[in-house]
Amino acid sequence: MNRVSDDILYRVEKPARYIGGELNSAVKDIPSVGIRFAMCYPDVYEVGMSHLGTKILYHVMNKREDTYCERCFAPWPDMEKLMRENDIPLYALESKDPLSVFDFVGFTLQYEMSYTNILNMLNMSGIPIRASLRNDGDPLVIFGGPCAYNPEPLYDIADIFQIGEGEEAVNDILDLYRELKGKISRKEFLRRVSKIKGVYVPSLYKVEYNEDGTIKEFSPEYEDVPRKVTKRFIKDINESEYPEDLIVPYTEIVHDRIMLETFRGCTRGCRFCQAGMIYRPVREKRVPKLMEQAETLLKNTGYEELSLTSLSICDYSDIQHLVFSLMEKHKEEKVSVSLPSIRIDSFSVDLIKEIQKVKKTGLTFAPEAGSQRMRDIINKGVTEENLITSVQNAFEAGWSTIKLYFMIGLPYETLNDVKGIAELGEKVVDVYYSIPKEKRNKGLKVTLSTSIFVPKPFTPFQWAPQDTMETVRQKIGTVRDNVKSRSLTYNWHESLVSYLEAVIARGDRRVCDVLVRAYEKGAKFDGWSEYFKYDLWMEAFKECGVDGDFYAYRERSYSEILPWDFIDIGIDKEFLIRENERARNAELTPDCRLGCKLCGINVNFKEGKCFEGAVCDKVQQGK
Repeated sequence: MNRVSDDILYRVEKPARYIGGELNSAVKDIPSVGIRFAMCYPDVYEVGMSHLGTKILYHVMNKREDTYCERCFAPWPDMEKLMRENDIPLYALESKDPLSVFDFVGFTLQYEMSYTNILNMLNMSGIPIRASLRNDGDPLVIFGGPCAYNPEPLYDIADIFQIGEGEEAVNDILDLYRELKGKISRKEFLRRVSKIKGVYVPSLYKVEYNEDGTIKEFSPEYEDVPRKVTKRFIKDINESEYPEDLIVPYTEIVHDRIMLETFRGCTRGCRFCQAGMIYRPVREKRVPKLMEQAETLLKNTGYEELSLTSLSICDYSDIQHLVFSLMEKHKEEKVSVSLPSIRIDSFSVDLIKEIQKVKKTGLTFAPEAGSQRMRDIINKGVTEENLITSVQNAFEAGWSTIKLYFMIGLPYETLNDVKGIAELGEKVVDVYYSIPKEKRNKGLKVTLSTSIFVPKPFTPFQWAPQDTMETVRQKIGTVRDNVKSRSLTYNWHESLVSYLEAVIARGDRRVCDVLVRAYEKGAKFDGWSEYFKYDLWMEAFKECGVDGDFYAYRERSYSEILPWDFIDIGIDKEFLIRENERARNAELTPDCRLGCKLCGINVNFKEGKCFEGAVCDKVQQGK
């Protein structure tokens, strides 16, 4: 076994990905810690170092005196080639020790098309890919993140899944491990850890199938193993751990700025959005807490940009006060504040003008669908009038670059709905030219972007079939043919990646064999177009006797047992069914802030409210 050397690093594209030692990275005396945890992100350094959840858990674990958490990212193919040629196992950045010597190797699951990278990273570490082949000397492989809400396609890759927010759960797991390390076997530990709330150990459960391929029964192997796995969530994020000293990379990363988390959850109820369902209830940080965190992070990192993050940033209840306070307090240091894409019914010219004082950017809106009928079906809760008003205000305030994001392939969508995407873009252009020349800037550029909808677990659309690629191409052509203005640019993806994403997102245990076979045939970096090999995946499906269309293109019945039904996210399945039926009828469900919609989150988790100041109707009724 060899270690990485300067000779190797000189020969790769971006050596800063592999050297560690960045400002604020953790340094500990290894012999003095009892637990070593490798926090892995199954993509390149620039992507992984931009992920806030990884940064939070890195901070949480390294606050423990008994634990040393280190980082590891997927090496780019140039580095992998040299590592394999020189017998260098995959290592953690802080110590350069191979992952095989760690107690835990953890992966965050953010995107289904990164799963083959997980297998590759395990293989490069000398850790058996399949959990069923690991022994007491191997690290425990643990997964978390949003894709863990359907863990089954990775059931024989993971030893442990942690479902939900990890700040408290990871400490519970580490506490148990510290107590039992060296005293019991791997199998006995997995049995014990399965009793921690939010922990799923797939080897302790069995699945039976019907003749038609659907699930007949999902059950634990032992009586003391929970039948349901309940997600974890932090009740008060004002008191929860948040990193005060974010690591500052040597090289540019995707989100090269301070990420300031304002709140978790969302009350909008968009029917396509998995995050809006699984991250309920809404919990906000108070403005003084955010001001304090911003000041500390700016001091400890040297960054000059703050990004306010959440699922729907303009829904933060005191957004204007927060932004104006941050800009005023840090105006001497010329600190800029940025927001993610803005809802068209939440657009405030005054707010955006304040932000643009330091750093001028374009504006991004997400209408999601081209027709009002489709926006009602997906419960977007915005109108064409909202968009027209917002862009008119923006044009009159000096903007001339606008980006509009849409999805195609949504349930119950027609070609007329899709045509509306181009028509809406043309209307935005018309608004610009309706404004007198002296009141608008030159150089109009409106960009329409469409992505392909992928149905996800725990959404009202989890039962819906995905559009076939033939239908998707027809819809893309409809948008393209109806874009007339020279000021309009249309960007689209018709990649077959979305098909694989749909298969894995709603797959069961049989997809695990396909995943392993595809990796063995050479699949990796499937989320990167230059490395994705569709034919290779099709061969893997055929060799494993698995039909991908069964998972992607089939409509499920409400009575079918879904692979993730054993997970309790706090939202009643009946609520998701009601929402899908309302979608069929293009009926809106108003924002939760206007009154509880009885999704179940407050009753099931006994909180009594899903955001500050709101009380669940069921709680009021004593139900």
